[in-house]
Amino acid sequence: MTQRRDFLKTTAGVAAGTAVAAPALWIPSAHAQWAGKPEPGAKLRVLRWSRFVQGDIDQYMANVKKFTEQTGVEVRVDNEGWEDVRPKAAVAANTGAGPDIILSTNDDANLYPEKLVDVTDLADYLGKKYGGWYPVCEQYLRPDGRNWIGIPLGAAGNCMVYRTSHMKAAGFDSFPKDTDGFLKLCKALKDKGTPAGFALGNATGDGNTWCHWLLWAFGGSLVDKDNKVVINSPETIKALEYIRELYPTFAPGTLAWLDPNNNKAFLDGQISLTCNGISVYYAAKTSNDPKLKEMAADINHANMPIGPAGQPTEFNLFFNQMIFKHTKFPNAAKEFIRFMMEEEQYGPWMQAAIGYVSHPLDAYSKNPIWTVDAKHTPYRDAVKIMRPGGWPGKLGYASAGAMADFIVVNMMAEAASGQRSPKEAAERAQKRAERYYKV
Repeated sequence: MTQRRDFLKTTAGVAAGTAVAAPALWIPSAHAQWAGKPEPGAKLRVLRWSRFVQGDIDQYMANVKKFTEQTGVEVRVDNEGWEDVRPKAAVAANTGAGPDIILSTNDDANLYPEKLVDVTDLADYLGKKYGGWYPVCEQYLRPDGRNWIGIPLGAAGNCMVYRTSHMKAAGFDSFPKDTDGFLKLCKALKDKGTPAGFALGNATGDGNTWCHWLLWAFGGSLVDKDNKVVINSPETIKALEYIRELYPTFAPGTLAWLDPNNNKAFLDGQISLTCNGISVYYAAKTSNDPKLKEMAADINHANMPIGPAGQPTEFNLFFNQMIFKHTKFPNAAKEFIRFMMEEEQYGPWMQAAIGYVSHPLDAYSKNPIWTVDAKHTPYRDAVKIMRPGGWPGKLGYASAGAMADFIVVNMMAEAASGQRSPKEAAERAQKRAERYYKV
């Protein structure tokens, strides 16, 4: 993750420059009541994913300090890369020791729900006070439809990130809204020597995001609503035939790209179109390099094109907050998460993180971060419109395991590169998924 930190670093000064005071633009529900208090002498350890914009960790830690000052609860925060958080969370679940709270990704909580503290009371309080949770939040963290096993933090929204001048030079006045136009744009960019580039390695964020979007855009899915594995389907084959035609338009090396690589390639001028969070834009905008500042003015964002499925099929990197049952201070842990999700802390944190994390509660859609710059707006509804990774089935051990094993990403990479035919890639994905979704 060091590379990504280097290229996506955003200074605290920039965060302050873009932040706008966030007034309460909604009326909190009178029924939202919370009376939780930390245990006497409580101490907490939090493990979370590493920063990708500097303002995120700066404001997060400022909020941690504020919490300690108000409650007397000492909080230790450890930062790890996305790929490192998951195994450490699994160890904590299996050994019954380690961090009290872990901020992890996607449906990791569904790997060990019995090891997590029931936070239904906290979820109900926050939902009532802040306009309700978006549907995907319940799909991820309320798998039985009753009890919450974690509290949503939001999601790293992903959009098409592109160079406006290169798009126009390729003959397009606006970014295509459908997959047919998107393919034509990528071919035209390649012909102009300004290619696209999308991660096809085991990239937790970027690889999963765009590969799931593409599968769903053509009507394919890993499983059906009854959790029957159906990825070897005519719809999936069409998606794989599409990516086989799309892949030759990419810059070299994308089969090995992890999350930092497309950022680096974009900022180096090697590609002019990718799928990413808002962090690429701010890395350019806040750079001291005049060339990158000039590039920032040329960068724009668009929501993912619509495919034959005829509706948005976006997938974003979902963030959860889990409290483990081995904690000695469950009340303090709940109080910490409540404090961090309240408008007084969450609003400034969202602004300091420049919209890198899109909100899970509807009230926060009114935060000025989404309108202070028009280039932010496409990221605003990332959680509102996204699907969960195991869509349309029920999330649980199988969906979490299949996601962690990069089945969809690997299938796309195999078909794109010609390592396997679309039919062979779909058949292999079917067999791999069936090992998780056992009948």
